[in-house]
Amino acid sequence: MKIIVGLGNPGLKYENTRHNIGFEFLKVYCKIKNCEQFKQGFKGEYTSFMENDEKVILFKPLTYMNLSGQAIKEIVDFYHLDLKDLLVIYDDKDIPFAALRLRNRGNPGSHNGLINISEMLNDINFKRIRVGIGKPVNNQDMISFVLSKFNEDETKLLQESFKNVAASCDLFIQNKFEQAMNLYNYHKKDETNN
Repeated sequence: MKIIVGLGNPGLKYENTRHNIGFEFLKVYCKIKNCEQFKQGFKGEYTSFMENDEKVILFKPLTYMNLSGQAIKEIVDFYHLDLKDLLVIYDDKDIPFAALRLRNRGNPGSHNGLINISEMLNDINFKRIRVGIGKPVNNQDMISFVLSKFNEDETKLLQESFKNVAASCDLFIQNKFEQAMNLYNYHKKDETNN
C-alpha cells in the first residue's frame, strides 16, 4: 500500500493559505480519484482508493503543522508501512511560486512540519513533493506570509501546478517516482527559459 500525506493546519482560517498547500492538493486529488469523504482517525483525516490492486491512503494530519510527525507516525506504525511507500506534500518558500521540487529523501531544512516528521519517524528516507509558495514582499513577516491566502492569479497557477503534482502522485503509486522527478522537478535554469 501507499500513503500520500498533505501537510497543513486544521480550521477555516487556514483554508486556501500558502502553508496549507498539502491540504489544498489532497482536496483536488481526492476528486480526481473519486474518493469517499475524509473521515477522522490517526490524529488526522483520511480517505483511500484502490489502484492496480493496491490501496492508496490520502492523509491530512490535524495536529497543526509543527506536530505533523505525531499523526504520520501513528498511521505509518498502524499499517507497518515501509517508508519507501510514504509521500509527503508541502509548501516551500525557497522555490518560485507553483514550481515543484521532488526528492526521494533529504534533510528537512527549516520547514517545521518536516523537522517534526523526520524526528518522529527517526528517518529522512521518505519521498516528498515541495510546492513553491514564493517569498514575502514589502517587508511582510514570514508567519503572516505563509498564512496569507492566494489571490486569483495565484489560484489559477496553482491549479496548473496541481495537475503536475497529481501526475507525480500517479507515478509514485506505480513505483516510478524517479520518472516524476525527471519530468516535473524545477531547476534554477528554468527561470531563464521563461
